[in-house]
Amino acid sequence: MSVESLKSALPDYAKDLKLNLGSLLNETILSDQQKLGTFLACAHAVGEPATLAAIEAEVSPKLSPEALKAAKAASAIMGMNNVYYRTVHLLKNDVYKTLPAKLRMNVIGAPGIEKADFELYSLGVSAVNGCGMCLDAHEAELRKHGMTSEQIQAAVRIGAVVNAVSRVMATESQGA
Repeated sequence: MSVESLKSALPDYAKDLKLNLGSLLNETILSDQQKLGTFLACAHAVGEPATLAAIEAEVSPKLSPEALKAAKAASAIMGMNNVYYRTVHLLKNDVYKTLPAKLRMNVIGAPGIEKADFELYSLGVSAVNGCGMCLDAHEAELRKHGMTSEQIQAAVRIGAVVNAVSRVMATESQGA
């Protein structure tokens, strides 16, 4: 399945999602590696089969093997971190904020691609997973790498659209 066929599979009530998917894929504010890797990381984070297959088919030929691996790694590590850090943030007992996480996160320090690109992937996934603590941490790191507000916003927009498309596709596949 391609992104064009994914767009065609979206129902009429999701016309805005079709338009946003197309415009984000054509946006030039991010490099192709940044943009396409963020799409892939977010698609892996939501895991809806049709959306994931379409985005993988679209981006895989255009990304290096290292960027493909990093996008999947960002989804995997943020799947863990977003739950852990969101929970620490939500708990009223502040003692948890003082305890070391004791979770392996080596890929964040050595993602195999440019650090800023991996941070964008992680930011997009953190937006999908709704972890404010992680969003703040990745946004701050992206700022250190000279990323603009518009570039950072683009990663969040990608996460939002991929998430929404996947929700519609999941609902429609159940005949709702």
